Order: sequence, then structure tokens, then C-alpha cells
Amino acid sequence: MNNVSGKTFYLETFGCQMNVHDSEKVIGTLMARGYQQVEKPEDAGLVLYNTCSIRDKAEQKVFTRLQNFKRQAGNGKLFGVLGCVAQQEGKKIFDRAPHVSLVAGSASYPRLDELLVQLEQGGRRVTGLSLDTDQTFDTPFTRRDNPHRAYITNIEGCDKSCAYCVVPFTRGPERSRPAASVIAEARRLGETGYTEIQLLGQNVNSYRDPSPQGWDFAILLARVAEVPGIRRVRYTTSHPRDFGKAIVDAMDANPVLCDHVHLPVQSGSTRVLASMDRLYTRDDYMRRIDWLKSARRKYSITTDIIVGFPGETEEDFQQTLDLLDQVGYDSLFSFKYSPRPNTAALQMGDRVSDEEKQRRLAIVQEKQRSIQMRRNAELIGEIREVLVEGRHDSLGQWIGRTSDNRILNFTSASPDLAGRYVSVRVTRAGPNSLVGESVTVV
Repeated sequence: MNNVSGKTFYLETFGCQMNVHDSEKVIGTLMARGYQQVEKPEDAGLVLYNTCSIRDKAEQKVFTRLQNFKRQAGNGKLFGVLGCVAQQEGKKIFDRAPHVSLVAGSASYPRLDELLVQLEQGGRRVTGLSLDTDQTFDTPFTRRDNPHRAYITNIEGCDKSCAYCVVPFTRGPERSRPAASVIAEARRLGETGYTEIQLLGQNVNSYRDPSPQGWDFAILLARVAEVPGIRRVRYTTSHPRDFGKAIVDAMDANPVLCDHVHLPVQSGSTRVLASMDRLYTRDDYMRRIDWLKSARRKYSITTDIIVGFPGETEEDFQQTLDLLDQVGYDSLFSFKYSPRPNTAALQMGDRVSDEEKQRRLAIVQEKQRSIQMRRNAELIGEIREVLVEGRHDSLGQWIGRTSDNRILNFTSASPDLAGRYVSVRVTRAGPNSLVGESVTVV
């Protein structure tokens, strides 16, 4: 490789936990080839962007980053675009950003070592864009940055056809990983000191074990929770259509399965849900919420909301606001609809103006803020167990996360708590986090 500063690389990740875990695979592969990771792109011989195309803004950020470095492309510095934008745009990226030398989607990461060899030998239009593979799970090297919490991909791709979503085009069709492989990875993680696992998939609960035993997601959850050394198991993201009562029963039966469910609704209007091709009605969705609220354990419920989908009326929007009150979500991610390539919504008329989308987004966020203030305030005085993730030195507080996925910052006289489980009494509450004092350390 020409003048690559002793084989150094910089990697910036955009998007969801799937992309974060993909970056762990990329980093592990690079380090196994003798590359050293650096903190700033200016110091790297190879600059990589692992991209997200779910929202237009994330995609724009990537090309802005590339444009900023265009002048440095002539001194031996190499650039690569990975992930969803790479899969979506393909070889067109070379035309839009001629200084890019590598374009590779996530399904090609098991071949990343081979692609790097081509790059090192002088290749300047190296691509990994095939989705025709079932080898997307096992990457030989994964560099996990968190020593206590680890991601495991149990399913890739999506077979749904939501009108706004580009994932089926960037991640390909659903491919479930054999259950034995998932359990084996969980065991390896438990044996090496990891205590929390998060199962990942674009549609994590549509999992079906391809081996003869044919486990569904509820059975897989229960089996992962039995792995020695694992104290917490999370999962994301669920599609309501595939969220069955058996999943709630599995969670109720094993406290290792965390007290949190992320169940994206997108809209409170059945008419809009049909236009989105979400495959469920508001009543279908609320049936699943009822399962959770009538369960033996108390679960926090979070969701995603899209405002301003084509044809969304003021009445539709009000139904979404009513849903927020009815469910009482513990938090949510809210977005303005943005047109994405290759999606059905591109052809829909009756567009909502950007100004109106912004107005609706602000209303959703303000309403949810008040809901979170109220729900978090109800926890004052309670004792919660947290997994300590780090320390906020300027505030003199440790940062922990509860089983129900709340951030709880707390004080403790113990000098080193990272990675440990601590019982904390909640003393104050804000809209986005809790504050407390440690009671016991495990």
C-alpha cells in the first residue's frame, strides 16, 4: 500500500447497533492484518466510513466527510465506504467521490481480508457488493471495545416491505444464523468475562433456526439466557408482527432476559400503518402492549415514531399523540419521514411539507419529554441494579444502566466499579436519566 503511515486506519460509524457491531468485525480484521487504529482521520493512511442509509441526514454526512478530504487523496491516503450506503449506491460512489478506493456492503465483511489484499496491491475500485451469501455472521476477527457487554447477530436482512425502508435493499433477505452457532458464541463470551449480551437483527424476532431443531426467537432467547456467566440478555429490533406472546412468556420465566422491549410502532394511525405496509393495525399493536403490561414482571417499553409520512393528516397525527398517552413509553426515537431510494413511498403523493413535519416532530418530542419526566419521577426511592459502564469524572458520578435500559448516574465511595453490578437507590429523576446513591456492590 502506498505510503500508508505504517498501515494505520481510522473508522467512523454511523447508524444503529448493527453498524456498531459490524465495525467491531471490520476493526478486528484490520488489526489482524497489522493495521493500527488512530483517533483522527488526518493521521490515518486508510480512512473508512461505515455508513447508514435509513435516514437521509446520515447519508449526507458521509459524503460531506468524503468531500472534506478530497484534497488529501493524492498523498497516498486511501478511502473506503462500507455498510448500507455502500450497498445502496454501489459503484456510483466512485463517480460521486473519485478518491474512494473501496466500496463494500456488510454482507462482504467475511471477505474483507481478501478485499484489503486487493487494496494493498494497488486496487483503486475494489468492491464487495454481493448479497448472495449466507456467510454474513462469522467474521474471523471481531475487536470488541466493551469488555463487559457484547453484541451477537442472530439474523441478518429483512423480508418485510415497509414503504419507507431501504433495509431490504441494503442488507438483503432474511438469513437466520444456526442456533448452535449463536449459543457457542454466547458461551465463548461468558467464558471470557462478558456478562451482558445483546442479540441483534434488523427484524430480530422473526428468527427461525435453519437447523432441524427449528427454534423460534422465544426459544433462542430462553437458551441464551441459560448460558453460564451471562447475567443480562437484551435484543433489538423487534417487528410487532413477529412479536408473539411466547416472547413475553420467555422473558417472564427468566430474569436474565432484561426488563425492556423496543417495539417500533411508527404511527398510531391504522390508515397510515396500512400505507406504510407495516402488516399490523393499531389494535394489533396494542394487543402486544397489553401482553407486556399484564406480564408478571414490569417492562419498560420504547418505540420509534415517524411523522409526516406521505398522506398523514392532522387526524392521523393526533392518533399518534393519543397512542403516546395510551402506552406511556419510557422513551422513543422520533424522526421526520425522509424519502429513501428504491422504496414504495417515493411514488406516493400528498406529501407533507418540511415545515409541517418539523412542527409535528417538535410536538411529539415535547409530549414524550413530559411523559418521561413523569415516569422517571415515579422511580424515586426505588433500588435498581445497574451494570456500571464508566465514570463521569467532572460530576464525580459513575454511569450505570438498569435492566430496563435506563441510565442511572450515581455516587459511590468505591474506587473502581466499571463492569460491576451495583444496587443503587434513585434519588432524583430527569427526562433522560436518573441519579442515585450506591447501596451495594456485587
